[in-house]
Amino acid sequence: MRKNEFYLVYALLTVAQIVICNYFFLTPYVTLSLLPVMALCLPIRIPGALAMVIAFATGLAVDWLSEGLLGINALALVPVAAARDGVLRLLFGGELFARKEDFTVHKNGLGPVSLAIILSQAIFLFVYIWADGAGMRPFWFNFTRWAASLTAGTLLSLIAVTALAPDTRK
Repeated sequence: MRKNEFYLVYALLTVAQIVICNYFFLTPYVTLSLLPVMALCLPIRIPGALAMVIAFATGLAVDWLSEGLLGINALALVPVAAARDGVLRLLFGGELFARKEDFTVHKNGLGPVSLAIILSQAIFLFVYIWADGAGMRPFWFNFTRWAASLTAGTLLSLIAVTALAPDTRK
């Protein structure tokens, strides 16, 4: 995918996340977010520090235009961007970074890509739910919310990853 195409898809998914936050309240137990997969799919050529800045700006834009609590998405998304390189190295190896090529479901397989999405969602939701509850909700509620949100967010992210990391052989 060309650089301009990626950023257009990234911007459209940011708008989609704003729409999800504003209009798709399923239940108090489910928080849907495309943001972790967006941070995960930032091009490998973007250094970690810049990825964290992009994640912060994206999270703040979503917070500003949708959420009631300013900074919660930004707070939860920066650790995902910080862990991005480590997660990708762990699951796909250093070869991805040596070649400076982005991962795709077709090239790297559905299993490792799904696991990367699950790890990214798990980190995001842990911070998000911790910050949202501010110690006022019981553990069982937070854990149930985390597990339900992880499941729903992973399924939604598997759809989004095909747009962010398409098969380059086409």
